[in-house]
Amino acid sequence: MAAINLELSRRDMLKGMGCGIAALAASTAVAGSVNVAAAAGGPANEDAWGILIDLTRCTGCQSCALACKEANDRPHPNTVPIRLDTDAYSYVEERQIENSVGDKETVSIKHQCMHCLHPACVSACTVGALRKTAEGPVVYDAEKCIGCRYCQYACPFGVPCYEWENPLGLIHKCEMCASRLAEDEKPACIAACPNGALRFGTRHQLLAQAHAQIVSNPGRYVEHVYGEHEVGGTSVLYLSPVPFSLLGFPELGDDPNAKYAEAVMKATPAIALTVASVVTALHLFMQRRQQVHGEATVHAESHKPGAEL
Repeated sequence: MAAINLELSRRDMLKGMGCGIAALAASTAVAGSVNVAAAAGGPANEDAWGILIDLTRCTGCQSCALACKEANDRPHPNTVPIRLDTDAYSYVEERQIENSVGDKETVSIKHQCMHCLHPACVSACTVGALRKTAEGPVVYDAEKCIGCRYCQYACPFGVPCYEWENPLGLIHKCEMCASRLAEDEKPACIAACPNGALRFGTRHQLLAQAHAQIVSNPGRYVEHVYGEHEVGGTSVLYLSPVPFSLLGFPELGDDPNAKYAEAVMKATPAIALTVASVVTALHLFMQRRQQVHGEATVHAESHKPGAEL
């Protein structure tokens, strides 16, 4: 009897694991196809909006950063931000570098979301809270966000910021003032810049301007438009008087970072469903074991001497 019970229990356990593995395969395939579609994002729209930042013109006046705080209704609107966080979607860093003759000089660098053409944050988001629009901005829907922070891990520029003090765990980032664009207005930072360091237009127009400036101003700029090719291209572009590596810009390849986020996201349902499959199989195993044990007890009781009396 024990051998029969054991055989039945093993069979039930294998059956349960088989069902779990089948569900795992199907769910992983679906998740993988969804993430591939999200990462691919279709061909880049060269007529989408973009921003060109000329670091040779930036004086570090912080007008753009303060205008950003006001436009996004952030706390402490008159306090100059020193980093990207939930209270500041943009800031201007001042970096000391050594020029070609050995003198120290300051380069002011505006930081914000790069609005990648193939954003890794979008491909990493499991619930569609982040979306790359045809107009150019990468926008965020707080009502869909579950606070998983995958976007933070995926972003090569360290842009998304997590609101730790909020029990809902929301994400904050620059959206290129998408609401202003919808009303035919420029982003707040562009409108606030007094030095012409920030220019707004379609991405292909800005790239043409950037390359023309490099050619017509020999020695003023390095021959590199940052964001033209990095991670498949970004909607925010930079011109600089010195190599971008000296300014702390990440050195990235031309391939979209979305493919790395994609790999992580493909593994996530696999891990979760594998655990679920094992737990389900164990549950069925224990349930069947208890059932067989109960039947054996009833059988034994019925065959006791005097049980039929």
